[in-house]
Amino acid sequence: MIVPQFWAEGRIHRRVGGRSITVRRFGWSDDSQAEAQAHADARTQEAFDRIAAGEPLARRERRVGYDGAQGLPIREEIVERHGSAVVTRNSYGARCLNTPEVLFVDVDFDDQAPAGAPGLAVFGAAVAAGAVVGWATGAWTTALAAAVLVLALGLWLVRAEKKKRAQAAAAHDPLQAVRARIDRFIVQRPDWHLRLYRTPAGLRALAMHRSFVPDDAAVADCFHALGADPVYARMCRNQHCFRARVSAKPWRIGIGEHLRPRPGVWPVAPQRLPERQAWVARYEARAGGFAACRFVGAVGATGSTTFETLAVQALHDELCRADSTLPLA
Repeated sequence: MIVPQFWAEGRIHRRVGGRSITVRRFGWSDDSQAEAQAHADARTQEAFDRIAAGEPLARRERRVGYDGAQGLPIREEIVERHGSAVVTRNSYGARCLNTPEVLFVDVDFDDQAPAGAPGLAVFGAAVAAGAVVGWATGAWTTALAAAVLVLALGLWLVRAEKKKRAQAAAAHDPLQAVRARIDRFIVQRPDWHLRLYRTPAGLRALAMHRSFVPDDAAVADCFHALGADPVYARMCRNQHCFRARVSAKPWRIGIGEHLRPRPGVWPVAPQRLPERQAWVARYEARAGGFAACRFVGAVGATGSTTFETLAVQALHDELCRADSTLPLA
């Protein structure tokens, strides 16, 4: 799993062939700040030499939060360590559990309810057609009668369409659709054991029956079958880990201000740390009244577990408050 403890940034500014070139690159280490700086300096020198030789490389690496999907390691503050698992704070301030071998996948709702026929458009077309028919008779009385008749028909169509759409919306249960997808997956793989959690956007599945390597073909198959976010799937492969958000999203608990300082990525300059710490204190005080997900049941070979999956499950459930009745966020 690639979630480094230490980060640094290197910078080289020189004139080459009459042009000014400034190059910046990040470096990282699990051992020390000095090693992270040495790595940053080495990466910066390599990039500078290639740019000076004419290669069209970016002169700096953008500060983005979800670097794990783009090639760089996950650049987030490590909040806690629990054996091989680490809890980090992401770019918008929520805590995330990262684990090298226990599979998580969030299966989000399909937001679209079944669409109905455009009742108002049908109504308008019917009124227009009635007026044309009435006018074609050459009699104003006939035209008026036709318009009134079609108006009544149009109103009936609109009411019928509203009723139809209301029934369709009531029948469309996005949670049921997600659960059906998971159930089909388990029918084809009866040896799998998945714990299911309700999230604000769908269901989270935690595989309990064995550990996985993130680039395992079985993982790719699971992601595809359940409809995992492609960015999340790419991050898992690049960073050799799985990941689950374990605290509330700030905007769901009434915190409109972004994690400070912007753009919220790690590391933060020492003089800006108090600003960040004040935001985190406000967030954690509010987030304590919410759960990130709620346990709803298990499917498959529910007696099949390992020591590793049980340990991660216990940690995940505690951090998410998954057994509480707190509102989801």
